[in-house]
Parts: sequence; C-alpha cells; structure tokens
Amino acid sequence: MDFKYSQEQTMLKDVVDRFVADNYSAEQRATLANTELGHSDSHWQTFADMGLLALPFAEALGGMEGSAVDVALVMESFGKGLVLEPYIPTVILAGGLISTLGNDQQQASLLGNIMAGKMKAAFGYCEPQSRFNPADVETSASPAGSGYILNGHKSIVWHGPSANKIIVSARTSGTPRSKEGISLFILDPNAEGVTRLNTRTADGQGASDLLLENVQIDADDLLGEEGKAYPAIERALQAAISAVSAEAVGAMEATNEITREYLKIRQQFGTALSNFQSLQHRTAEMYSEVEMSRSMSEALAMRLRDSDNDNNNDSHIGDEDTLPAQTTAATKVRIGKAATFIGENSVQLHGGIGMTNEYVIGHYYKRLMMIDILFGDQDYHSRQYEQLIYG
Repeated sequence: MDFKYSQEQTMLKDVVDRFVADNYSAEQRATLANTELGHSDSHWQTFADMGLLALPFAEALGGMEGSAVDVALVMESFGKGLVLEPYIPTVILAGGLISTLGNDQQQASLLGNIMAGKMKAAFGYCEPQSRFNPADVETSASPAGSGYILNGHKSIVWHGPSANKIIVSARTSGTPRSKEGISLFILDPNAEGVTRLNTRTADGQGASDLLLENVQIDADDLLGEEGKAYPAIERALQAAISAVSAEAVGAMEATNEITREYLKIRQQFGTALSNFQSLQHRTAEMYSEVEMSRSMSEALAMRLRDSDNDNNNDSHIGDEDTLPAQTTAATKVRIGKAATFIGENSVQLHGGIGMTNEYVIGHYYKRLMMIDILFGDQDYHSRQYEQLIYG
C-alpha cells in the first residue's frame, strides 16, 4: 500500500511525537496513573491548545476538518506512550455523536467546551446483558411531561469517572436488540437518580457503571431524532475502532522496540539473548504482525475518510454502506490477534521481570489486551464480518 503523509500531517505527527516523548516516560505515566483522576488536566488543556480536541470536527463548528487518517496519526503516537487522557471517549465517541446528531445549540455549547478543553465526555451504550452489541438496549426512556424518564443500567462506561457529560442510549420504542427505536440523551452524571459506580479497568483507566432510576431528562437533552440514533452510533463506533486500532499499532511498535533492547542486554549462557536464532525468528514474526496491523489500520482510516466524504457530498448517515463495516470488523480481528501475539510474547521474552508492575512492558501488555476487548473482541467481529459477507 502506497500511503504517505502530507506535509501538514507530518508536522502534526512531529508535534504529537514530541509531546509524548517529553511527557510520557514510563515514570511520568506511572505517576499520572496513580493519581485519583488517572490522567492530567494539564495535558488535556495542552491538547486543546495544540488543536487536537478540534481535529475531527468541521470548520463550520470551529474544528480543523481532520479526517480519520489524521486521527489515526495522532492515536498511533498516543499508543507509543500509552497516553491516558480520554481522547477517544470525549472527542471521537461523544464529540462525534454531537457533531453528527446535535442541533445548533448543542453543537455550539458542547462541542465548543470540548474543543476548548473545558469539558470531558463519555458514551454509555453497553449494558450487562448486551456484551458488544450496541443494539441490545434495555434501558428505557419514557415520555414524561415535556421530557423523558430514564431507567436502566449502563455498564463499563469508558472514562465515565472524569466525564462532565455522558451520552447514553435508551430505548424509546421497539423490541430488545432492534436497531429501530434507540435514542440518545445527554446525561448529567450528577443528576438526581444517577448512581455512578467508578472503577479501574485492567490497564488502569477509569470506567463507570451507571444506575439510572427515574432520571428526569429534558426534551432539550435528546440528541438527534427520537428512535433514529442507531446509524450514528454505528458510525461513531467505527471511528472509535479506527482510532484504537491506530493506538494499538503504536503500542505494539513500542512493545517490540522495548523487547528488542531487552534481548540485547539480557545474557544467557554467556551471550545476549538476541543472538539466539529461535528468538530472532520470534521477534521477526512480532515485527511482521505490526506491519500487517498497520496496513489494516491505515486501510480502515482511509475507508472511513472516503465514506465520510461521500456522505458529506451526496448521501447521509443511514444509507446502505457495508464496506466501512466490513473493513472495521476485519481490522478489529487483525488488531486483536496481533495485540495478543505481541503482548504475550513480549512478556514471555522478558521472563520474570515482565510480570512485575514496576516494569513498563507489563503495562503495554495490559493495554493491548484491553484494546482487543474494546468495542468487540475477535470472536464478535469475526461473526460480524461473516454476517456482512454472507448475510
């Protein structure tokens, strides 16, 4: 694949790489991860000053009109440093939904605050019974006066603890697992009737379970048309998978480099481990997995970029367009397999030190395992791909 960055993209990559190099050493990251917040508000404001929080939004909304390719470029650099700030939940998921479905007032206020670094957001779509299916929604939104009453349970809302607003999916009509009848609402997590149970995921990032009991929602907090949110949810998740796939490529590349350097200095039988032919074959296979993953990640980013351009020109969200969905599923499977292979082998090649919390390789392994699960694991997306191809 002949894939080259433009001059502007190269400059953007250099800026983000420099930020990661200056602010995300293993020691600096460990310090941030052990704070109550789990990341840095100062870094978040720096992202705003750099224009990263405005990157994927239209110029008409105050954004930089960046594409999925531009976002992937940033996320690959973030992956190399295991950046902790909630870029995907806030900018790609919540921001993408607001950009697609929001009215003028919602876009101006919410996106304006996101781009200025004044607000963090999250997207709550998973439920205890739903596994990875975004259409499996039992949370209900019942009409009440001029608004709605929400009842239900949203599970594992990524970066929910730090979110000022959480977009939640709820069923206003239809049957469970139906794509019709799903609506989105802008939720204040501190509203009466909301219980936010915060925890940390295996890789140390924040997550929340939301218990919703007779939560009153104003009609103004409905995002988009009632019951018609599923196509926008699907497209937002495709964008998130593209971003997290690029993050995985960066994390796998860093993992390989750390492992390669360790094998050079670790001695066994009077020689460096890097001189053993069997280990050379292993590391070569690890490098091949990164390059195959990079090609898939780049293909998905370009597919979404081109699809978004087509929708902006002469179509709309909701038209039959299976190519992005097929590429998304195939990429997630490829990334998941490579992340598992590289993560497990890097820990094994480090021996006992790879199992310690103090050594950085274990943190890359944990993040890669979480990326495999995020937005659907290998088995789920294999089934999705099969269904898209064969019906």
